Amino acid sequence: MPFVYQRTVRFGDTDAAGVVYFANVLVICHEAYEASLAAAGVDLRTFFSGIEVAFPIAHAGVDFFRPMVCGDRLEIHLTPKLMNEGEFENVYAVFLEGKLERSVSHARTRHVCIDPATRKRQSLPTNISQWLAQWTHER
Repeated sequence: MPFVYQRTVRFGDTDAAGVVYFANVLVICHEAYEASLAAAGVDLRTFFSGIEVAFPIAHAGVDFFRPMVCGDRLEIHLTPKLMNEGEFENVYAVFLEGKLERSVSHARTRHVCIDPATRKRQSLPTNISQWLAQWTHER
């Protein structure tokens, strides 16, 4: 079952045309990712400190199906997928609240687990494996 995050589009999210600026969709999706980590009990301060382990994004992409404008209530469905022992992908479906029949945007971010000192790939730590299991499997 995916993690669901709700968010209202703010004026600062939009561009001169009044629609969500393309890069801000990734910002909003990253907010959902952070919220899912916190909901799974991951200490965000430690997670994002990058002292013992880091999770840089190796790839990101967004598809748009309908404009999102200031005041729209969004529902972001995040489903993480394990790619291999040291890599995962976050798959996001963005919907207008109450209109789950068709998404307004899809996004993906691929993350690799590295040792920050050596910049070499490493296996995912236990807390991230547990986070993946929590939001990947149906309950």
